[in-house]
Amino acid sequence: SSMLAWILEYAGMQPGFLIGGVPGNFGQSAAIGNTPFFVIEADEYDTAFFDKRSKFIHYHPRTLVINNLEFDHADIFADLAAIQTQFHHLIRTVPAEGLVITPHAIPAIEQTLERGCWTPRQTLNDVQADWQLAETAEDGHSFTVQHNQNTGKVDWSLLGQHNVNNALAAIAAAHHVGVTVEHACEALNQFKGVKRRLELRGECRGIKVYDDFAHHPTAIATTLQGLRANIGQQRLIAVLEPRSNTMKMGVHEHTLAASLNAADMVILYQDPQLTWSLDNIQQQLGDGSVLLRNIDDVVEQLVNQSKSGDHIVVMSNGGFGGIHQKILDALNND
Repeated sequence: SSMLAWILEYAGMQPGFLIGGVPGNFGQSAAIGNTPFFVIEADEYDTAFFDKRSKFIHYHPRTLVINNLEFDHADIFADLAAIQTQFHHLIRTVPAEGLVITPHAIPAIEQTLERGCWTPRQTLNDVQADWQLAETAEDGHSFTVQHNQNTGKVDWSLLGQHNVNNALAAIAAAHHVGVTVEHACEALNQFKGVKRRLELRGECRGIKVYDDFAHHPTAIATTLQGLRANIGQQRLIAVLEPRSNTMKMGVHEHTLAASLNAADMVILYQDPQLTWSLDNIQQQLGDGSVLLRNIDDVVEQLVNQSKSGDHIVVMSNGGFGGIHQKILDALNND
């Protein structure tokens, strides 16, 4: 959504937007805009305590991008099928002259569309898809977009295959409202990212500290894999606080350890209010991992263990007690 809003802004369309983060190109998460174009980041979370329908049911988009469909928000939904029902309600709100954009052949999305989709659809990122990628760098810092006979090259500062996939979806959505592939790629070359999305918070003694809004094993894995591809053999330290409602319920317990595989060292923070133990995750990770129950202990561990060239990624969708600045201050004072 941040990418799409910036592409439209770069194209002179002055869109409004409402986004769950703060895009670097705008410095704010929302704007009214000066044209009929409006970009909104939406998910299946319920609308209000008196309206349990998903929020996105109320938006009635003309262009809809579904970039993934996984089980989340376990405090609201019983299973994936319940979420798919809400997504199908959303698909039915898109008009016949609109467009639905999805990745190619994602089972959960295909099952949802099979319930009925009467709007044109375009697919992404497959040899049989309408929109394709080529010449993608391993870390995702550059790639080529192909659509029919149109091509464009992106060379930007973002990392990870998830960002490449999001960019392709944003370009496809912008194309639906008249932006050329080439112009959209030019915009993304100047895209500054989003706060708390692998955001570099500072560097001290050659040690880089990042902040990432990790809330789901898939997001954790793709973020760490993207950074790993960029830094090569330099040491990657992941610091994780399970913070989202779904995380705190332990729903992702069986996939969390595997999502951290790209890290050389993992520090798990067991918040006193977390109702399940991270001991099993730590045991699965084995050597190179540690479980701590105090933020000051986490900071001390990092100061003692880190060295020049290390990359520390703090992963939480909460404030984590201001740990990012505490780490930088402690490194500076050590």
